[in-house]
Amino acid sequence: MASSPIRIGIAGYGNLGRGAQAAIAQHPDMQLVGIFSRRAPAALAQSAVPVWPLDEAAAHRDDIDVLILCGGSKEDLPVQGPRLAQWFTTVDSFDTHARIPEYFDALDHAARAGGQVSILAVGWDPGLFSINRLMGEAILPQGGTYTFWGKGLSQGHSDAIRRVPGVAAGVQYTIPVDQAVQRVRAGEQPRLGTREKHTRVCYVVLQPDADAQQVRQAITSMPDYFADYDTTVHFIDADTLQREHSGMPHGGFVIRSGVSGQDDAQVMEYSLKLASNPGFTSSVLVAYARAAWRLKQAGETGARSVFDVAPGLLSPKSAADLRRELL
Repeated sequence: MASSPIRIGIAGYGNLGRGAQAAIAQHPDMQLVGIFSRRAPAALAQSAVPVWPLDEAAAHRDDIDVLILCGGSKEDLPVQGPRLAQWFTTVDSFDTHARIPEYFDALDHAARAGGQVSILAVGWDPGLFSINRLMGEAILPQGGTYTFWGKGLSQGHSDAIRRVPGVAAGVQYTIPVDQAVQRVRAGEQPRLGTREKHTRVCYVVLQPDADAQQVRQAITSMPDYFADYDTTVHFIDADTLQREHSGMPHGGFVIRSGVSGQDDAQVMEYSLKLASNPGFTSSVLVAYARAAWRLKQAGETGARSVFDVAPGLLSPKSAADLRRELL
């Protein structure tokens, strides 16, 4: 454990930022020293630590050892990540898979220029699932990798539902097709199309006088979101939505099915069942904040992905303790 607590800052105070604050409290070797937000300090429902304007972050560079970036991947992190990486050692949960290479390059340039470390795309997917996909391919080079998501509430798809004319509120769940999962677990290595792996289930509150059939058609035919899936739309009232669908559960499986050298069928599986997607993601971010600080202390600079970080760096325990207790 560090001789003094690692001083942590949070940039962004939505679901992920609040989760990070709660997670930090579980780590005795860390101390939350401040929150950066674009909102006025009085608008944040917390008083435990100072709240500073995000635009004034550079003035607090000497107050913080690691800054956890809790903005969104679509618009916030592509701008905030490189900007903040020049002043702070950072950790973020950037999850736009196709844009990770270019985001890595931008972070790497900024972090090296500022003598900082930035660990990107930290969470469960990308993140922990990514590590398990890598492990499966490295250990069983002859085989197939399958990732199933859910049952879980998809924030992006839920937002897409709420933008449909006639929808007052709604959520969407991604659900793995059980038959597909069982075939993979049995070692079949099937070729599965999009529709064969997941279904989508929507719970929608209609606006007054909205046409339910038109709303259903608009959702199920929406390209890039629902058109390629078997999608079911349930219409419910606002009280039921609040009572039964206000949480953010998620999870899934990464399965590698292959053969070892003697043609023995082998199956590797890693799974998560999460009561709170942002709560778990923020817990992963906090563990990687410790690793980022250790890399910085070792004199390293630049961007890193989860593939580049040794697992032992995430733990508050010493290498000797880990060998004795967990190896």
